[in-house]
Amino acid sequence: MIFAYIGISVLWIFLFCYIIIASIDFGAGFFTLHAKITKQDKKINHLIARYLNPVWEVTNVFFVFFFVGMVGFFPDTAKYFGTVLLLPASIALILLSIRGGFYAFENYGPDTKLPWLAMYGIAGLLIPAALATTLTISEGGYITGTENHLDLNWLELLLSPYSWSVVFLAIISVLYISSGFLTFYASKAKDKLAYDLLRYWFLIWGAPMIAVSLFVFLSLRLQNEGHFLNAVTNYWWMFLLSFICFVGAMVLTLMKKGHGYAFALVILQMGFAFFGYGASKLPYILYPYIRIDEGVVNSSMAIALIIVFILGLLLLIPSLILLLRLFVFDKKYVEGKK
Repeated sequence: MIFAYIGISVLWIFLFCYIIIASIDFGAGFFTLHAKITKQDKKINHLIARYLNPVWEVTNVFFVFFFVGMVGFFPDTAKYFGTVLLLPASIALILLSIRGGFYAFENYGPDTKLPWLAMYGIAGLLIPAALATTLTISEGGYITGTENHLDLNWLELLLSPYSWSVVFLAIISVLYISSGFLTFYASKAKDKLAYDLLRYWFLIWGAPMIAVSLFVFLSLRLQNEGHFLNAVTNYWWMFLLSFICFVGAMVLTLMKKGHGYAFALVILQMGFAFFGYGASKLPYILYPYIRIDEGVVNSSMAIALIIVFILGLLLLIPSLILLLRLFVFDKKYVEGKK
């Protein structure tokens, strides 16, 4: 049983890393589109391009590790999620292909066409919305049929307040995380025009972030009361720490100081909330069908997977840090001097 908890913890770390890195990428795409439409592209698009160029190709590596690991550790997830999530997963893959196509046209084409930029920017918001459907369905109440013939109750999903609250939280989180990082990046680049605009966006998205998070929390009580009670009874302190980190990030940004610390607080804010949600959800992965203590693979395979995925973390995270230090945060590069 201990191997199941270690395995899900490692996978949750992979997923969290993906959420942070992909949110910066997805949000940056939307801000690029918004700036183009509002004629503010000369203020920020050069800054966003300097960040995206070195890192866009490694964004999805963490998600691939998570997906492969989830099926490896808990084989039943392939049967349940693979059946009911066929449509949203297909939509997400199409949107990811659109974004990949945009990068190809951007890097090798003579100029950026507005229709391509529009698809790129909008896809960045729809991908997390589609992927968030997984977390919604995992709370139970949406899967119908027998074990041999599973189906997704689309009407129930579309009419569920919890479902829509999770979708809006996914979209707003992307804009919030991305604007927080880009504010820090603009301050580091000493680009005042970009900094003022991005700081304004970060402050704007703060209140909706907290409001939607609260609505998700309250609507969870209607969807899965057991999960809600476990969260408020045993893990309330993690959500309180998350809110304290949010206040700290907002205060530093309002004071126009310590933007690196402000973004570190944003990461901690999301981390406490994300791991608090995950811990309070256990032992269920998909309520009430899959429990981690019953659906995990045999011990020898679990140990092998744990070793491989921990080594993967030890390889990926230092590699990402090295990439950021060599390119994204290089003093001359960030200031556009090379």
